[in-house]
Formats: sequence, C-alpha cells, structure tokens
Amino acid sequence: MTQPIVILTGAGISKESGLDTFRDADGIWAKVRIEDVATPEAFARNPARVQEFFNTRRRGLLNPNIQPNAAHRALARLEAEWPSEVVLVTQNIDDLHERAGSRNLRHIHGELLKARCASCGDVRECRADLAVAMVCQSCGEAGGLRPHVVWFGEMPFDLDAVYAALSRCGTFISIGTSGNVYPAAGFVAEARANGAHTVELNLEPSEGRTLFAEADHGPATSIVPAYVERLLKAARV
Repeated sequence: MTQPIVILTGAGISKESGLDTFRDADGIWAKVRIEDVATPEAFARNPARVQEFFNTRRRGLLNPNIQPNAAHRALARLEAEWPSEVVLVTQNIDDLHERAGSRNLRHIHGELLKARCASCGDVRECRADLAVAMVCQSCGEAGGLRPHVVWFGEMPFDLDAVYAALSRCGTFISIGTSGNVYPAAGFVAEARANGAHTVELNLEPSEGRTLFAEADHGPATSIVPAYVERLLKAARV
C-alpha cells in the first residue's frame, strides 16, 4: 500500500523559471540587507522602502516570461496520480506551484500575490503595487496594508498542519532548499523520527545532507521529473 508523501520546496525549484533566489552568492540577500526590507521593524521604520522592495518582486513574478517549469509540473502530476495523499509545503512566496496545477499546498512563508491588513488581518489577492497610503477595503484603515509574506522574526504559517502531515507520511522529499532556514530545515529530522524515507533533490548537497537516506543532485527540471516518474512507475507495479 502506498503511503502519503510530504514535499518541501525552496527557491531552487523556481530559479529555473527565472526568479532570483535569496541565499545564493548572487542572490537577493547579497544585494539588500534583510534588516532594511524584510522585518516588522523595517516596515515600522520605513514602510515605503519595504513596499517598493516587494512591489519589485511582485512585478517580476507577474512578468509573462516567468512560468512554471518541468519540476513544478512534475509535482502537480505526482499529486494528481499518486494513490495516497501528497502534501506540498513550500517556502516560496511565488504562485508557480498553483499555476502548474498543485492544489494540496501550504505556503509557510506566505504569498506575494496577496496583501494583508495589519489592522484587521484581512487577506486578499493583490497583483498591483502596494502603497503606504492605501486603505484596507475591509476595515477602512490606511497605512496598514502589507505583503502577505512572513518576515524575519515572524512565525511561519500552517505549521500545525505541516507537522501533522509529517507525522503520517511515508516519504519526505526536499527540493531546491539550502537547509539552513528553520523551522523548514528541521522537517527532515521530524519526518525521520516518524519513520519516513527521506529524499533530497537539490542542485548540490544541503546543510542537512546527512539526514537524507537518498539523494540526487542536479537541476530541478531534470531530476524532479525523473524521480516522480520512478515513484509513479513503482506505484503501478
């Protein structure tokens, strides 16, 4: 009997779609200080600068050239064809998994194409630039609209659901993540403790490499579709 699968994805899976990563040597955090654009303190100190940083990211994501790649599509196929549950947990704030067809999805670091009101907590779709003077459509307050993303120092979303999925999965697959951002970096240890088979599919070995029972290293667009094909073939036997 096939068992549930939990998949964790990071920036490496979207890099081949043309999106910048954050932690590579030439990534976003090599060019911009986290403390200036991605903390609650930064937003309180200079909301206009924080808004512009995320507006730039949002415009980039909405560029017509940015599309799901073969790795995104392979994971959507796995969810559709796997005989048991597939839970996709992503650290990415883009919507490429959704566009590829994934549905059972947890955005633990939030979603760039949504805005949240800091005053009332209302969350709704946002595909345009945010500005400090904008008024919340729910509560009427101005100045509190922010990207619906998790900043440094804030708690990731949906962790109870994620840990529940990790407790029942038979296989845990980590794709395109550096393994140095917690709590996501600890998911592999949690899955192992619950008896899951652990797999790393990454461009290079991550910081948590010793916790994986199986690993394949290379571009996500090559190794992820191949691994999904092997899983589905084995399930059909």
